[in-house]
Amino acid sequence: MAVTVETLEKLERRITLLLSADTIRIEIESRLRRLARTVKADGFRPGKVPMSVVAQRYGSSVQYEVMNDKVGEAFNKAANEAQVRVAGMPRIAEREGAPEGEIAFDATFEIYPEVKLGDLSAAEVERVSTEVTEAAIDKTLGILRKQRRTFAQRAAAEGAADEDRVTIDFEGKIDGVPFDGGKAEAFQFMLGEGRMLEAFEKALRGMKSGESKTFPLQFPEDYQGKDVAGKEADFMVTLKKVEAQHLPEVNEAFAKSLGINDATVEGLRADIKKNLEREVKFRVIARNKAAVMDALVATAELDLPKALVQNEIDRLVANARAELKQRGIKDADKAPIPAELFQAQAEKRVRLGLVVAELVRSNQLQAKAEQITAHIEEMAQSYEKPAEVKRWYFGDQQRMAEVEAVVIENNVTDFVLGKAKVSDKSLAFDELMV
Repeated sequence: MAVTVETLEKLERRITLLLSADTIRIEIESRLRRLARTVKADGFRPGKVPMSVVAQRYGSSVQYEVMNDKVGEAFNKAANEAQVRVAGMPRIAEREGAPEGEIAFDATFEIYPEVKLGDLSAAEVERVSTEVTEAAIDKTLGILRKQRRTFAQRAAAEGAADEDRVTIDFEGKIDGVPFDGGKAEAFQFMLGEGRMLEAFEKALRGMKSGESKTFPLQFPEDYQGKDVAGKEADFMVTLKKVEAQHLPEVNEAFAKSLGINDATVEGLRADIKKNLEREVKFRVIARNKAAVMDALVATAELDLPKALVQNEIDRLVANARAELKQRGIKDADKAPIPAELFQAQAEKRVRLGLVVAELVRSNQLQAKAEQITAHIEEMAQSYEKPAEVKRWYFGDQQRMAEVEAVVIENNVTDFVLGKAKVSDKSLAFDELMV
């Protein structure tokens, strides 16, 4: 008999399933007999427990398992015959009025939507590019020098200045009352790097080792500490130590300390440039990919399956709980995380996934084996031991699937850029790297 699929609303469908009561009964009896061979009960040898005892103890659970299995099989068979693509799990409910000798169930489910891709030639996409300049290389050199800087204590008569490391004791009070986070001992930071409020740093400039000072400080209205935001505090500070920093010279010794093969200043700059160009490439690809995906979704028309959105919300909530657990939050798995926080994000991800899948299917943009290999090899070059990185990827199906997904996204990006109205924009290195 042909399967009848009833349309309820938009993507929601319903199929009525009929199962033979005799088939269910026979399967339950068969499973109970198999169970009886190994079940243990007081007063009986293994394998000799009466069927009545086995049925009394396990009948309900076995019946539940059988019904689940048989309904699942019937639904899958009916969905295949009806040629519907089921999105998410069906909701199953027993139905009254079944023919004699049969049990009826209603399976309510959603189907994948028809995705109507818009005219990509009308889509507008901004494509960015970035050049690795000498200034960018100089800035990276500066960071590397700071990572290897040393410090020497200043003479007692020398006052603290920007780029000095200071060690202080301090205590702040508001209306004469200490507040949380307002006190520390042997607190160390670099003057002029913006770690502390500017008014706090200004008060320390010129102070000498061993000096103490009291000064007022107005917290900004938007200060992250809500309890003190917008309030004025009085701080007592004692400067315990002032240290001047010493940055290593950029020379062959410095290049050698960084493990550069060509241990020259030119070789060091060339190595930095190569690494920056690799990082810039990946960031530019990611930025252009995001612009393409936004344009792609904007041109498409589709309904969203609620089941897929809910699955994505559940996944995002689980990820949030896992992140809390990594931070050491107690009972993170029970943390009350409102699902609605992720509603918009989940809908966006599901919509994008469906649109990309349709574009890939209709334009044969699947990832080719050589593309996946090339992508892994390129990523591996940024590591000290590329061969080990490649083995790490090729040795795990899940990691390979993740790379395949990235390659498909790259294929989609290239395809859309080849169709859309593209405007090119040169982006400053610092702006890209933010």
